[in-house]
Amino acid sequence: MLIIGIAGGSGSGKSTVVNQIIRNLPKDAVSVIPQDAYYRDNGHLSADERARINFDHPSSIEFNLLIKHLDQLKSGSPVEMPTYSYVTCARGKETIPVNPREVIIVEGILILTNPRLRKRMDIKIYVDADGDDRLMRIIWRDIEERGRSFKQVLQHYEKFVKPMHLQFIEPTKRYADIIIPQGGQNRVAIDVLTSRIKMHLHQ
Repeated sequence: MLIIGIAGGSGSGKSTVVNQIIRNLPKDAVSVIPQDAYYRDNGHLSADERARINFDHPSSIEFNLLIKHLDQLKSGSPVEMPTYSYVTCARGKETIPVNPREVIIVEGILILTNPRLRKRMDIKIYVDADGDDRLMRIIWRDIEERGRSFKQVLQHYEKFVKPMHLQFIEPTKRYADIIIPQGGQNRVAIDVLTSRIKMHLHQ
């Protein structure tokens, strides 16, 4: 089993990179574990309290459960991955079954901040993108998918996203084996990474 970690700032194009890798590999060769599924359950909080949740701080992730599930997959056991809603800030009652596969991709902004999780990764990737490009994607995503107003997106970016990126996320570049600039637009880097994964599958 090959475990790949794909990190990078919010809006950097991580999901695009993951999807392009999956598209280039044999069907059912990859299972994806998104960090976002492991946000702590805050459904009990009031609307005002939920608005103050810092989703960009490492403490917002239940890393113990994520690591436990990754270890179970590595041992050959399927797991029930949580679901999470940004609208309610709560975990759903439903879970998503994830089966052990030849390649496991762990994806998220904070995955390289945790030393225990990093140790379990065979390849660590950081998807890099210009700050302005990331902000434009964040605005589009948060308005379309998370029900925020334009003003709320900018306030959230200024208060949480940008300072946490500078403090926690950007510094994890130093742990990366591969840095992919230009995010999902970098076809050459994605092709090189895909070729490396295919070599593993053929061994």
